[in-house]
Amino acid sequence: MLSLVVYLFLIAGAIALALIGLRVASRYHSTPCPAWLVPLLENPYMNALAGSQVLLERAGVRAGMSVLDVGCGPGRVAIPAAERVGPGGRIVALDVQAAMIRRLEERVAALAIENVETILGAAGEEKTPEDTFDRAFLVTVLGEIVDQVAALKEIYGALKPGGILSVTEVLPDPHYQSRRRVRRLAESVGLRFDELIGPWYAFTMNFVKPVA
Repeated sequence: MLSLVVYLFLIAGAIALALIGLRVASRYHSTPCPAWLVPLLENPYMNALAGSQVLLERAGVRAGMSVLDVGCGPGRVAIPAAERVGPGGRIVALDVQAAMIRRLEERVAALAIENVETILGAAGEEKTPEDTFDRAFLVTVLGEIVDQVAALKEIYGALKPGGILSVTEVLPDPHYQSRRRVRRLAESVGLRFDELIGPWYAFTMNFVKPVA
């Protein structure tokens, strides 16, 4: 029994150290959540505070829409979004990690989903088309990006006028960004604050690209 307790303690300590290391490293270079930490993204805690269907509802995703999922990971948001927008809609999923893109593509193939496109690359590299998307998502991703302004400028350009960027942050994500910081960054590139949903430790903020 004691050995099991020690083992669990060591595992918990290793995960805690990894999360702290990611937080410190993110100040200097991009530190996306590695593929082996995917269970931290897909678990009952995350589903209770920021489940994919909840996030889609908060952003007002509807049938026929085009959606950009930045930092898509293995598809926690992209796959349910593809089902919601239906065959008349389109999902573009962007991630800097090839392992995450592979996981998403494997899931898409297994589910025979035909309206998901993947892009391997970092936000801010201008790999997304302009004036294309009705909605864009940054779900526990913004803090992983070093040049946050460049990333948000790209998203701004990719949204249609009137389109919405939905940013979600959840503790204890080591890259957690405060509500004040998220709003300041989004507004600095021209996005207009629209709505805040949820408590400070698990919130979604929606921003609109103004219609000229």
